[in-house]
Amino acid sequence: MKILPKSVEKLIEAFEKLPGIGPKTASRLTFYLLHVPQGQLDQFAAALKNLKTTTVYCSRCFNIGETDPCSICADPQRDASTICVIEQPIDIISVEKTGKYKGVYHVLHGAINPLNNIGPDEIKIAELLDRVRSGKVKEVILATNPNMEGEATAMYINREISNLSSVNSGKANLIVTRLAHGLPVGGDLEYADEVTLGRAFEGRREY
Repeated sequence: MKILPKSVEKLIEAFEKLPGIGPKTASRLTFYLLHVPQGQLDQFAAALKNLKTTTVYCSRCFNIGETDPCSICADPQRDASTICVIEQPIDIISVEKTGKYKGVYHVLHGAINPLNNIGPDEIKIAELLDRVRSGKVKEVILATNPNMEGEATAMYINREISNLSSVNSGKANLIVTRLAHGLPVGGDLEYADEVTLGRAFEGRREY
């Protein structure tokens, strides 16, 4: 005997397919939506429906936006000679919140991960190299995640850009940088792991 209506079961199953959502959370979300006003539910449904129909990928940086090029690439105030390389569009939000970066971005849409059969050809590395070949780029900032996949991706990109520079002397002035990784503000040394502490020593600067 079925306890739940089909519509409820289907929504629970749909939520369970989302990353980080287990059966209990999926059930809580479903029953929460059962109690919201119909107007709010209609707005939620419309937002889901329009999520992909009203967004496009920027043909320059592969960020998501409402127009192509995206608002950042189209902004004349941004420094197009500096490219910050990130793994996912959501990472742009974190960088923009700092208010310190005025360049443009390049979204890889992933990282090199041989265990999951994700190689350089499966992410937007070739497109990044095309931008570098234009000769207009002065700095590439590698802001991939500080994990094994992110480090492997950063190393691969650095090597490929170095190969471009060695072939074309006109790109000799191009520099590749990596975001510093180390102790967070307010963190205690006794709670830092070896990798984080090691990065902090490597990234130390004159006081």
